[in-house]
Amino acid sequence: MDKDRPVYVISVAAELLEMHPQTLRLYERKGLIKPKRSGGKTRLYSERDIEKLREIRRLTQELGVNLAGVEEIMRLRSELEALQARFEAEVARLKEEIGARFAELERPALPPPGATAKPSPKDRPVYVISVAAELLEMHPQTLRLYERKGLIKPKRSGGKTRLYSERDIEKLREIRRLTQELGVNLAGVEEIMRLRSELEALQARFEAEVARLKLLLLEEGKTLPEGSSMGA
Repeated sequence: MDKDRPVYVISVAAELLEMHPQTLRLYERKGLIKPKRSGGKTRLYSERDIEKLREIRRLTQELGVNLAGVEEIMRLRSELEALQARFEAEVARLKEEIGARFAELERPALPPPGATAKPSPKDRPVYVISVAAELLEMHPQTLRLYERKGLIKPKRSGGKTRLYSERDIEKLREIRRLTQELGVNLAGVEEIMRLRSELEALQARFEAEVARLKLLLLEEGKTLPEGSSMGA
């Protein structure tokens, strides 16, 4: 079955989802769902729309995410899916460029024995909670709340004093933007930060794998075609 074929009128879609038709109209007004229209302007929902609406229901009912949070989460999900598709397409193209010798040439990109990743200066824990709170124009109790919710994990000194890094400060600024500017509740922030981490990890994996395959191409004495850069 074609998941994108618009087949369900709003009453059937609402029944399948155990939602009121007005709820579906609200989600459409919020831009969370965009059903197709028939010639007579009747809303028609596809199987993919139904799946998306089930996920919105899970986020709102099971996780307690508000609609502002759902909007940001769905945007990040689309971004993640698009990056995954680009990753797979670019890797497949480079493997084809390498050709039949790919299996022979392929090797894991392992660090040399005893090598460890150099820590970023941004990860150095330097700010006590009072300084971090002042930098962020937040109350220290707000930072403690975010820690209890698992949104931030400051390091601890030998005396158990919380110490925040520059990366923690950046993350807290983003949490403030989501809550204050976009009106996302903490349940939504939690899911958004999880998706952001997933997106960053995929981006890093994408860049590392593409760089490795390009190196194999160079070792084979092949030149890359124009426009082969993955871009950001």
